[in-house]
Amino acid sequence: MLKIRDLNVGVEDKEILKSLSFEVPAGKVCAVMGPNGSGKSTLANVLAGHNTYQVRQGTVQYQNECLLSLEPHERAQKGLFVAFQNPVAIPGINNLVFMKTIYNAKRKRMGLDPMDVSDFMDLVTEKSKLVGLDQSFWERSVNDDFSGGEKKRNDILQMLLLEPKFMVLDETDSGLDIDAMKLVANAINSLRSSESSSLIITHYRRLLDYVKPDIVYVLAEGRIIDSGDMTMVDKLEAEGYQWIYQDA
Repeated sequence: MLKIRDLNVGVEDKEILKSLSFEVPAGKVCAVMGPNGSGKSTLANVLAGHNTYQVRQGTVQYQNECLLSLEPHERAQKGLFVAFQNPVAIPGINNLVFMKTIYNAKRKRMGLDPMDVSDFMDLVTEKSKLVGLDQSFWERSVNDDFSGGEKKRNDILQMLLLEPKFMVLDETDSGLDIDAMKLVANAINSLRSSESSSLIITHYRRLLDYVKPDIVYVLAEGRIIDSGDMTMVDKLEAEGYQWIYQDA
């Protein structure tokens, strides 16, 4: 699904990602863990196409196509969804109208007619229950005056509606209480299939205990320095990240 090779990324004179290489196989859930400043959020922004970050070397293949040559909206059209660490508020844009617009935009690309209002309301009602957002959130502006956890759940609601092929979740677990954590994990698990993949970027194991990633990558100083299964999470919880620098 995603193959990154020798990726170097920087901002002005600062190098952040350094010869980064790893893969996310189709049908798999992968996690990226690492200390502060290791480049985790930079990775999410590069995949989304944020123009602040300068790709200086390397390749990113998404479904055997050069991802870096695509504009951000083209990446979204091809099924890439990024839930950011700090979702932005969009005052004046009704949340329900926004969700209906993006949902029907996907239907149009698939050659389908727009879903009528009644059917869409039924769909939003069903998906909202999975993330614990009631109808009061639909009539507000997108993420405007939402708490941190509500913004994260609203992002996941959009993801549930779009059913993307590749999901990047950048510290979605931050700001969530335990009940919200379980709801978000259940939503992520509901989208698992042989034709989709997920990349979960996180500091902690809380979300991973519910999602159970297939592969765990350890990112430090801009590169992948180790990988494994859930036992790697156990090691990080027990030992922290100091062993990374000791081994180096």
